[in-house]
Amino acid sequence: QVQLVESGGGLVQPGGSLRLSCVASGSGSLFSINDMGWYRQAPGKERELVAGVTGGGRTNYAAFVKGRFTVSRDNKKNIMFLEMNNLKPEDTAVYSCHADGLYGMGPSLTSFDSWGQGTQVTVSS
Repeated sequence: QVQLVESGGGLVQPGGSLRLSCVASGSGSLFSINDMGWYRQAPGKERELVAGVTGGGRTNYAAFVKGRFTVSRDNKKNIMFLEMNNLKPEDTAVYSCHADGLYGMGPSLTSFDSWGQGTQVTVSS
């Protein structure tokens, strides 16, 4: 299937920056990604959308990160980024990449809905 791997998380002080990456790859299959998004889940809280990019390139952001985070996507390389600036302690969470689309081998074509394992972002002084 399609696998997603996040990287770039770590420990940063308030006001600092991090750049997260999500790389999508297929297990020997051709695939086409439709929508991609970054989600986060803090301890004791529900998972929430942070930012997303549609297949058409339109971006959307959660209100609490608008103006601080920037999501981008390289469709040819199947990579999505999240540039996080002016980080706040409230941003501490596991950030996970999500993607959906189609993949197939030979005549078979199947939809997929994949999550990465996540990368920890900790904002603390």
